[in-house]
Amino acid sequence: MSTDYQQARVAFGISLRELRLTCPSGRLTGTQLASALGWPHSKIYKCEGGKQTITDDDLRRWVDACGQPDKFDGMLARLRGFESQIRSWRRQLSSGHSPVQDSWNVEVSRSRVICAWEESVIPGMLQTADYARHVFMRYGAFFGTAQDADEAVRTRAKRQAWLYEGGHTLKVVVWEAALRALICPPPVLDAQLDRLAGLVGMNSVELGIVPFAASLKLPTANGFWIFDERLVVTEDWHAELWLDDADNIRLYSSVWAALQESAVYGADAHSVIHAARRSLNPR
Repeated sequence: MSTDYQQARVAFGISLRELRLTCPSGRLTGTQLASALGWPHSKIYKCEGGKQTITDDDLRRWVDACGQPDKFDGMLARLRGFESQIRSWRRQLSSGHSPVQDSWNVEVSRSRVICAWEESVIPGMLQTADYARHVFMRYGAFFGTAQDADEAVRTRAKRQAWLYEGGHTLKVVVWEAALRALICPPPVLDAQLDRLAGLVGMNSVELGIVPFAASLKLPTANGFWIFDERLVVTEDWHAELWLDDADNIRLYSSVWAALQESAVYGADAHSVIHAARRSLNPR
């Protein structure tokens, strides 16, 4: 979790505590507020201490219980402001994977140059439908989220049209591990690698592969995407981070440049892809 995000959550918790202590009818103890809301006592102090993020509905109930419903709109705006930086998978996937893809499609459509690094999967904008379906199915099974893999595949596929529109460039660097990870059956991965090989040399795609044997300036780590030097999106197991501050954008741009120096392109990239395909069908 980012330091800025945690500081914002702690500050928000202090505001919640102030509401409790400034009730028009007299200050409430944490125990009294918990009783009024029907919550465990610990939830009050987790929210006030910045250890738990309050939901929109819980915020409404909190301000009402404290007799200050007029404070709801302002506090909701603050809550949504800092939550826009860290997007919990639990919340995002409550309606399935397709809405998440819609959010990505909006950012892709706004961009002219996208730089991406992926260490474990083929980048979404380059995935075949079958490969993407298996990725969504694996995440859906793990998180216990709505099984809308087919709809998510269709939504993700829409952003691939961006590659064929003039004036756009996708600069993507992929670790060789992503070419060999069996997140799907071998025939599906083979077809995916065939598509990847076909993209080498495409005008709107600069595809670099970092071979296992390459010397690295930095360890490989989580994948991330940089949109026009205005937004970085990176993933962890608990959430997506959407970072739009200049310092983080410069940091991720420097990381991408360092990883890109280890990549091979053109015929050398073809060789790494074909080696991965041969490993699927040993003779």
